[in-house]
Amino acid sequence: MPASAAVYGCRGSILAPEERDFFRDVCPFGFILFARKEQPNVESPAQVRALCEALRNTVGQEDAPIFIDQEGGRVARLKPPHWHTRPAARRFGELFERRPEEGREAAYLCARLIAHDLKEIGVTVNCTPVLDVPVAGAHDIIGDRAFSSDPATVIELGRIVIDGHLDGGVLPVIKHIPGHGRAMADSHVELPKVSASLEELSSHDFVTFRGLNHAPMAMTAHVIYEVIDSKRPATTSPRVVQGVIRREIGFDGLLVSDDLSMAALKGPLGARAKAALFAGCDIVLHCDGNLDEMKEIAAEAKPLSGHALRRAEAALAHYRAPSPMDIAKAEQQLTRLLGTA
Repeated sequence: MPASAAVYGCRGSILAPEERDFFRDVCPFGFILFARKEQPNVESPAQVRALCEALRNTVGQEDAPIFIDQEGGRVARLKPPHWHTRPAARRFGELFERRPEEGREAAYLCARLIAHDLKEIGVTVNCTPVLDVPVAGAHDIIGDRAFSSDPATVIELGRIVIDGHLDGGVLPVIKHIPGHGRAMADSHVELPKVSASLEELSSHDFVTFRGLNHAPMAMTAHVIYEVIDSKRPATTSPRVVQGVIRREIGFDGLLVSDDLSMAALKGPLGARAKAALFAGCDIVLHCDGNLDEMKEIAAEAKPLSGHALRRAEAALAHYRAPSPMDIAKAEQQLTRLLGTA
């Protein structure tokens, strides 16, 4: 059965029978893991490996993509004591500004080590790097998740993080296209509206995504850009997806919506999915494992076909076996570079 245009989460550390049956019936493109306070998907390496295997078994694909948000800093689903703490992106931007070569090396090593951690447990897609460019006064939902307020620095370090993940056998997802750094609200809670001019957006916010438009996957921003579409956020706006993301930015990779269950979007989950897919998203993402909501989405997320299928196949073709690396030495070198020895 062809994969459907959705990525779903699940509740808890093991699959419930009804979840297993649902995934088998709808055959999603992939899955995403979360570390919620209640019913987390992540407890220990052995448990995550078993959950990944169980998820893949439901669709009969031993290489079905499994996503996670493991940026480092405050956005990290894998935490001690089982996994290392990694710095937020801003730490590498600051090091790059002082000592560029060390900043580049540290960013690469961190990405490579995160990819190693993920591959060890069966996770193959990481929703990073953040390519948003923050502006003064913006909401801190992006904050230190961004490398810098300088687009050129974001492009330089973003490229390195993409390469580090690919070298580690994990697909990166650039986000939040076409730019969340100017938003004055947290899209998890409400819908941000950006009033900047098209010239400001094109020369500042969009430039990082344009510079790294070769990435295999990208995640949309639940943000309204009033000068482009005053009514619909990027995720559900054909003007933004087709006019900005596809044409101006030139991104022809697999476009994944941000989580449909976030409060920035309104209306029934099925309607949100339909709007995102109509706008031009290739895949819709639903993270919280609510089975009733997933069923609503599944009614709209049809099997991948046409350009969406082509992009999905092209994205997955970026997978490669991890390049050789002495993990212990890499850990030591990263610690030295970050000055935390």
